[in-house]
This record gives sequence, C-alpha cells and structure tokens, in this order.
Amino acid sequence: MVKIATTSTKNFFKNAVKSVIISEDRKETLSKIAKYITQEYKKSGVVNLNFICTHNSRRSQLGQVWAFFAAEYFNLKINSFSGGTEVTAFFRNTVKTLQKVGFTFQVADFSHQNPKYHISFEGTSKSILGFSKRYDHPENNNPFVAITTCNNADANCPFIPEALERFHLPFVDPKAFDETEKQDEAYLKTSKQIAAEIYFIFQKVSL
Repeated sequence: MVKIATTSTKNFFKNAVKSVIISEDRKETLSKIAKYITQEYKKSGVVNLNFICTHNSRRSQLGQVWAFFAAEYFNLKINSFSGGTEVTAFFRNTVKTLQKVGFTFQVADFSHQNPKYHISFEGTSKSILGFSKRYDHPENNNPFVAITTCNNADANCPFIPEALERFHLPFVDPKAFDETEKQDEAYLKTSKQIAAEIYFIFQKVSL
C-alpha cells in the first residue's frame, strides 16, 4: 500500500467546491443529474452510478473514486462504478493524482497490463475495486445511472440498455499533457473539477 498524500482527502474535497468556478450552464446539468438521483434514491434507498469514458483510465476513474468519497462524506447509500467502451488500465498518473490527496491504493490483483486496486481513504473501513473494464462488466451493479465523461463515450454509447438514465458530463482529458512539464498540474486540475462537481451533485441529493 502506497500513501504519498500532500493534503487530506476531506480538505481537498471541501476546498475544491470553493475554488472551482462552475458555470450556470454546467450547474443546470449537475442539478438535473442530482434531481434524477434524488428521485431514484427516494424510490429504492440506494443508487448505483456508473462513470463511463472510452478507455476507463482517467476521468471515469476519477469520477468513481470521488463519488465513493462523496457517498461517505454525505452519508448516502450511493454506489460508484466506472467502465469504458474499451479496456486499457487505471493509468498511473491518475493513481498518483489520487494518492496525493489522501486516497490509498492496495494491489488486489497484479497485472502489468491492468492491475486491480483496493482504493480507500482515512476514516473509513470501506474500499472500492479500481481497474479498467467495460461499462457492462459484472463488477458494475445493475441497474445504474450512466454518467459519460468524454465526447468519445458520448458518440460510441448511444444506447446503454442497463442504464436507468444517461447523462453526459464531459471533462477535459489530462492525457494531452502526459510526459510534459504541465502533467501534474493538468491531472490535479481535472481531479479538482470532478471533485467539485461531485460535491455539488451529492450535496443537492443530501438536502
């Protein structure tokens, strides 16, 4: 288990929603997502979210992990999953970005191509399993609310039969900055944006 945190997960989460500027158009989309989740939550008492992006290596993984934290933070029975239209790997820069804000990664199943991690954070006994997989992998509980996080996923997944509802919530892909001096900054910025918007959604559901 590797732990290289430079700040606590809770502090990063709380500060993200204060520092990230969310446009009014974006807030409208986030509010629609929150409204639907709230409706489903009231019906069944639990909701499954599935964050979907083409390779399930960066943005969809960040969405799953921050939703996992938010569910604990707001004391909601919301399960988070992620998947792609292709299988690659939980990219190492994504792992490092989450470790820096307090998430712990313990290898559950080592593979050079696609290792599996138990992901957790300080203050909880729970963990989620993180690895790259298709959105319809058996690990992802049904039924779920699909949240697509990149344009490719939006184009390639016009119909997701397992989904109760599907929302498109694109984020900037930090991949463009891999192997550059702006790499760490780009991953942190995307992680902070996702954390802030997850906070916005979950706070509304908790009211």
